[in-house]
Amino acid sequence: MKLAPLFFLALIAAATAEPYPDPAPPKVAAFPAMETPKPQSFDRLCPGKAPKPLSDKAKTSAWPRMLGPADDATSPETHLLHDFPAAGLTKVWEITKGQGYTAPAISGDFCVLFHALEGKETVECVQRETGLRYWFYDYAISYQDRLGYANGPRSSPVISGDYVFTLGVTSRLHCIELKTGRVLWQRDLASEFLVPQDFFGQGSSPLVVDGKLIVQVGGKAVKIDNDMDIHERKKALATPGLCVGAFDVKTGALVWGVKDEWGAGYASPIATTLHGQTRLLVFAGGESDPATGGLLCLDPSDGKVYERYAWRGDMYTSVNATSPVVIPGKNRVFITTAYPKGIPLGGVMLEFDAAWKAKEVWKSKKLACHWMNPVFKDGCLYAIDGETEQKAQLVGFDADTGTEQWRSEVTWKHPIQGREYNFSILRASLLLVDNECLCLGEIGSLHWLHLTPKSCEVGQRTQLWTAPHTWVLPAVSHGLLYVGQHERDQVDGTDQKFVCYDLRE
Repeated sequence: MKLAPLFFLALIAAATAEPYPDPAPPKVAAFPAMETPKPQSFDRLCPGKAPKPLSDKAKTSAWPRMLGPADDATSPETHLLHDFPAAGLTKVWEITKGQGYTAPAISGDFCVLFHALEGKETVECVQRETGLRYWFYDYAISYQDRLGYANGPRSSPVISGDYVFTLGVTSRLHCIELKTGRVLWQRDLASEFLVPQDFFGQGSSPLVVDGKLIVQVGGKAVKIDNDMDIHERKKALATPGLCVGAFDVKTGALVWGVKDEWGAGYASPIATTLHGQTRLLVFAGGESDPATGGLLCLDPSDGKVYERYAWRGDMYTSVNATSPVVIPGKNRVFITTAYPKGIPLGGVMLEFDAAWKAKEVWKSKKLACHWMNPVFKDGCLYAIDGETEQKAQLVGFDADTGTEQWRSEVTWKHPIQGREYNFSILRASLLLVDNECLCLGEIGSLHWLHLTPKSCEVGQRTQLWTAPHTWVLPAVSHGLLYVGQHERDQVDGTDQKFVCYDLRE
């Protein structure tokens, strides 16, 4: 297809890093020194049993962000429990939660939770091993999910040094002192940068790099409101605004911005090394008609755009939700989406040259992930292929060639009230830890899987609960497992909750 010259120039100009005007630099609060509050019990906490002592040989790690310490759904933790008790894992504590789909962030003794309780987005910091609460902070929001899902945050908290950062479903951005819960600065990105609500609100977790908080903002040049007709809205969504912004972690001021018509995707940015230099990879693509989006490769120091690789399903309601997967030592990056229905766009392996331009190595419509992240191990990508529960399958692909090695549905018979039902992991989350794969199924099952280029061997299994929408990668830190139940249990009717389990051997 031959592009008209003016259209080609528009594409080039659509992604630019330039001095971006900061419409409302926040006021930074000045506080006197303060001791960490003593942790207290509270009405939503249900204490369990103290965890076993850690093995002297165990390696431990913090969990500062949704995809773990390396932003790739892996953990260096060792000496975990691989033989699940018949009665299930031991609960260390559980906390009744509100709405939203987020993972805890853990650093030192602090475990930060983020959810929406009674119309207020709530940030609370609890003691890692007891669930006792150090502090909480909340603020009112007005949000109704357009597609009927939970009316709470999708972006998980991020801990960096003395700070914790949260990005709410209505694009409220906060910097909070980790040890005390005092708000240092805050921004309303929706009003400042004209961010539309999008299908599921704001949902990409931020990233801290070299003193800068990297945020998929998805702003526009024109305010979008409910009074617009479909043609006005379509035109407004195509106006370039602040696509990606870097905010100073201490002041909240905008350091640099990338102007682009691509909206904010639901994938979280990652930083990696390509040809010896640190680069940011941002998989963007919010609401637009026709659907547009793809991978941005940026310089973290100034936001310079090196690559803008279009990769987005052509379905209006499609989203880009899976973070890029870096293949170590090869300057290669894998991106994937499960849209559109029927014949998905799927995944593509890109290789970056010394100028950080991407070329396609291979692509496959059979490696199409909805929101769960693939993991890389022993030369293979392991992932859940399929947009819907009915189509979801666990697959292994050769990362060099894109050849499918195997696929499995991982099913079993599960007894409920005297009857057996066919269960499956469905659209599961995968975490590589302790030389195996810890798999969290979509309705609350937990599995140890042995993944190899030749097969998937299913090991231990336990049912944490029987609730849909178990959609967030679990966190592992200091031998403890942290998981969110985001919907009511379909068997016993128990409410949503955050749970800490003992996973120490």
